[in-house]
Amino acid sequence: MPQTRRRQSSSTSRQSNNSKSETQKKQDEADRYRRAAEDALQQLDWAIGYLHGIKKTDISKALARNRSFIRRELMGQPEEPVPSQQTQQT
Repeated sequence: MPQTRRRQSSSTSRQSNNSKSETQKKQDEADRYRRAAEDALQQLDWAIGYLHGIKKTDISKALARNRSFIRRELMGQPEEPVPSQQTQQT
């Protein structure tokens, strides 16, 4: 009888460890996607600044609005102004 209990508890222990490892794998994957999204936003920041610098302000404003939406609505982060949003040219 004690052996049966041991088997159940070790089985329960393995299930618990599997759940933790699955949870950790999902969290790692989510972190990887978040980092990729943040890298993409940095590239978008560069593009916005470049377009603003070459006087393509209408395009840079539209991209800046898109960037703000992505940060606020999809990533749940506060907006960060980019240079084209702060200058007199916009």
